[in-house]
Amino acid sequence: MSIEIRGPLELPARREDIELKTADGLTLVGELSVPEHVPPTATLVTLHPLPTAGGFMDSHIIRKAAARLPALAELAVLRFNTRGTTSPRGTSDGAFDGGAAERNDVAAAMDFVRDRALPRPWLLGWSFGTELALKYGRDHDIEGMILLSPPLHRATPEEVAAWAATGLPVIVLVPELDDYLRPPEARERFAAIPHATLIAVDGGKHLWVGETQTRRVLTEIVAAVNPSALPLATQWPVAE
Repeated sequence: MSIEIRGPLELPARREDIELKTADGLTLVGELSVPEHVPPTATLVTLHPLPTAGGFMDSHIIRKAAARLPALAELAVLRFNTRGTTSPRGTSDGAFDGGAAERNDVAAAMDFVRDRALPRPWLLGWSFGTELALKYGRDHDIEGMILLSPPLHRATPEEVAAWAATGLPVIVLVPELDDYLRPPEARERFAAIPHATLIAVDGGKHLWVGETQTRRVLTEIVAAVNPSALPLATQWPVAE
C-alpha cells in the first residue's frame, strides 16, 4: 500500500530543532533534516523569501524540500528564520535589515554546516533568499547555488557578474509568469555569468503554487545536487 506524495506530507527523516549564532550576537532559530538511515550525499542551505512579505523558513517550497528530500534524495536540508523573522519554530533575534546585516545570517548557517561536517553544501535561495545567495555566497565554501524566482532587486550587476570567475554551478529557475523577473530579462541579466544554467519554467509563477510546480522545482534541485536520485518518487509505501 502507498500514498501519494503531495501537499504537506512529511516523509521519514531525522529532524532537529537548531539555533544559529551570528557574529553580531544574535540567535536564529531553525531546523536540520537529514536522511533517516544513511549519511546525506549533499546539503541544501535554504534562504527563504522576503520576511516583510510573509517569507520564512516554512515558505512552502522550503518546507516541502525539508519534508521530502531527505527521504527521496538523501539530502540534508537546513532551514532557518533570518533575523527578526517568525515561524511556528519561533522568532529569530534582531530585526530585518533589508539584506545587509543578513550577511551574518548566511555566515552563521555556513558555520553550522562546517561545525557539523555536513557534506557538499549548496545554497538554495528563493526570491529574497536569492539576493542573499548572490551577494554573500562567494564568501563561503559551497558546491554551487540554486536560485528560485530571483527578482534581482538587491544584488547589483557587479555582484552577479562576480560569479563568473568562480566556476561554481549557478542554476536559475525563472517562472514564465513571474511578478518581478521573467525569462527574457533574466537571460540578459544573468548573461554576465556565462556558465549559469537558466531554466525557464512554462506556466510558473513567483510563488510556485500547486503540486505540479512544487514537483518541478524539487526535481530541478535534485537534478543539480544528486541526479542519481531521479526520477523522484511520487508514491510512498505505508504499512497496511
